[in-house]
Amino acid sequence: MTVAAPKPWYLYLLECAGGRIYTGITVDVEARYAAHVAGKGARFTRAYPPSRVLLSLSFADRSAASRAEYRIKQLTASQKRGLIAGTYVCDFSDFTNLADLSHAPVAEPSLKAPDAPVE
Repeated sequence: MTVAAPKPWYLYLLECAGGRIYTGITVDVEARYAAHVAGKGARFTRAYPPSRVLLSLSFADRSAASRAEYRIKQLTASQKRGLIAGTYVCDFSDFTNLADLSHAPVAEPSLKAPDAPVE
């Protein structure tokens, strides 16, 4: 009997109305973005509708994604923009269970930042 590997969790940042940035976690970024756009997401995104996904980072489990989400939510808006641009490094080195280290901005950022909205 083979045990399936758990699905990774994603931390994502959305660009919302008024230039605001929303941070959340999910197992499916595209589906969650669609829910936000449809007005079925967080209260924040109902008030400030999202226009695109700015960044998504992959983590091995919900716990690691939640800790990263908390850490990102402590950043200022300019620090979040720097993280997206790759000019600000957020230390995730204590997250020993990152699913995909290529998306973790620890030493040299390599971030997924789509140019167009997720549809």
